[in-house]
Amino acid sequence: MPLLIRSALRPALLAAWVAVPALAATPPKKPHVVVLRAVRSVAYSKAGDPAGAGPDEQKLPTRALLVDGRVSEWTTGEAHDVTDRSFVVRRALRINDSLPSDKGGDKANVAGHWVWQRGPWLLVDRVTGHVTALKLPDYDPGVSQVAWFRDYAAYCGVTATGKSLFAVVAQLGTRKPVLAKKLSAYDPENRPWPVCGLPEWQREPLRVTFRPSSKDAASFDIVGGSAALVEGDEEPEVPAKP
Repeated sequence: MPLLIRSALRPALLAAWVAVPALAATPPKKPHVVVLRAVRSVAYSKAGDPAGAGPDEQKLPTRALLVDGRVSEWTTGEAHDVTDRSFVVRRALRINDSLPSDKGGDKANVAGHWVWQRGPWLLVDRVTGHVTALKLPDYDPGVSQVAWFRDYAAYCGVTATGKSLFAVVAQLGTRKPVLAKKLSAYDPENRPWPVCGLPEWQREPLRVTFRPSSKDAASFDIVGGSAALVEGDEEPEVPAKP
């Protein structure tokens, strides 16, 4: 009987003996390096970005977002630290503006068919290196100027019908906006520039003021809550082969 027990234990002991070197050989986690490079101005105009550019804008300040030494995205404007590991920054899109009839023989001509546009906001995790495009409710790249405070985004939004301008406060990690109040009717064909000024935050009491160009400023008190942002863990380790 003792002989049978020892025989049954041998496979388990052998598996444990093989697993120990494999675990010891697991390479250590390589930290990710996330960097925003220096500002570089690029040609920009209302012709290339009809919704997002102002009438007199000719240059757009851009910065490359590098993750582990490689360009992950192009960005524009200032970044905002949400936590000690995550920040938000607006994406700058380089759009192919060439027509099917355009010929690509001349390199300079081909380069001229790329235009820059202001895009959505990005959430960047410095620990994992993950970059996520944010889907802010009623956000319109050509109208919404976002003012960040903590994990809240305040901006003027446009409804899906395109006929109403709303005061919106969104919180990262939640789908439903914290605030959504109609400011005025919206006519995309006859709109002022800018449609809204940058909202202003106040800490105590927690309040945000919206300044639409078409009417008086409107202030709203916000009921603050705990942060809802869930920051993902690092990618799981993959043990090295024995």
